[in-house]
Amino acid sequence: MEILKDMVGDRDIEDLPVSYTAVATDLERHREVWFTRGSLFEAIRASIAVPTIFTPHRYKGLTLLDGGLLNPVPIAPTFKDITDLTVAVDLNAPRGQEEVGVVSGTATESKPAKESSYHQKVIQFLDNIQRSIAQPAKSDLGMFDLLSNAFETMQNAISSMKLAAYAPDVVVEIPRSSCKAYEFYRAKYMIAIGRQMAEEAMNKRSGQ
Repeated sequence: MEILKDMVGDRDIEDLPVSYTAVATDLERHREVWFTRGSLFEAIRASIAVPTIFTPHRYKGLTLLDGGLLNPVPIAPTFKDITDLTVAVDLNAPRGQEEVGVVSGTATESKPAKESSYHQKVIQFLDNIQRSIAQPAKSDLGMFDLLSNAFETMQNAISSMKLAAYAPDVVVEIPRSSCKAYEFYRAKYMIAIGRQMAEEAMNKRSGQ
């Protein structure tokens, strides 16, 4: 968060040039919290507090987690804005990664040794915690993978319900198998997928 502040300066949401809302989850009251005013970085920090990755964020007496716990596709917060088109990005689309035809050479898939080592250390750390608490049940999944898969399963179900309840004009579907947690080295690849899926979604709307 400090790096972001250095890059763009500490800003208030209401002073931004475009309308912005961050969505977090109130852990104690089991409800969504919409940030439309106040510190931009407090809002971002609360809305990215993904369980098993970032600690909950304490703000104004609330314990806040990632808004995706209750609303992975937050369309409702946009209803207050005057817009011509609502575009939702679904990060839990079922299509397999192998079906995404990103042009070869558009993005690199090589994993830097430093980031690969960091990823393995995090997984090993979490698995060690599990073993120190109790003998784990027999499973091919480690603790981190098990929690991540459970979280994704929950988000998939909620995403489907939200998209059905608040149908946007366009849905950009990103396959959930495209990237795993901590695979930051795949940023260029994911940007390429995002561009391709967005283009396909817009072309489908225009009938091309």
